[in-house]
Amino acid sequence: MIILLIAFVLAIFVLPNLWAKWVLKRHARGRDDYPGTGAELAEHLLRRFNVEGVKVERTEYGDHYDPEARTVRLSADNHDGRTLTAVTVAAHEVGHALQHHQGYTPLLARSRLVLLAQKAEKIGALLMMAAPFLFVLTRLPGGLALVIIMAVISFGTAAVVHLVTLPVEFDASFNRALPILKDYVPPKDMQGARHVLTACAFTYVAASLASILNLGRWLVTLRR
Repeated sequence: MIILLIAFVLAIFVLPNLWAKWVLKRHARGRDDYPGTGAELAEHLLRRFNVEGVKVERTEYGDHYDPEARTVRLSADNHDGRTLTAVTVAAHEVGHALQHHQGYTPLLARSRLVLLAQKAEKIGALLMMAAPFLFVLTRLPGGLALVIIMAVISFGTAAVVHLVTLPVEFDASFNRALPILKDYVPPKDMQGARHVLTACAFTYVAASLASILNLGRWLVTLRR
């Protein structure tokens, strides 16, 4: 039973990321029939949808949209690449910029929660490290339980962030990027674009499950 549980947890953590990397690499071959790179498509889409004040930059820290800096950041391969992966990822990140531009509520909520979660995780980590010392100092039977409860609440914010992230990512991929790509990608490539978006979506699902499992582990510790 324990072996099966370990295998299940490993599958959640490892398989979606491996599959996503395989799919992205599979569609990362250069295409001479594509009119532009990922960055060029992103800039074009921002102009097309009148999203002003948003920049497109190359990054070393993974593809993402930064709502605070109002910047679409693409990895070097996707920024400069003329591939199906590059244009699909670019369209997805522009999808986030469109969400921000249109005041999409889940995106705004996630942005606020991320800031809260970063502070809460730091507090939770400090509380867990300080719990034994606080218990010794207070000599209260319920002191340790109270500290652990506070820490679990702190870690729980991370799980909430991941859950809120899911509709944000799915909307950017399938309600925004995929319909947009129909105007720029040959029909024969649309299934590949869907595969890229689906593979990336599964990594967010896996992260959400992992976060919930981590929270569950702390809840089990609390019950003991």
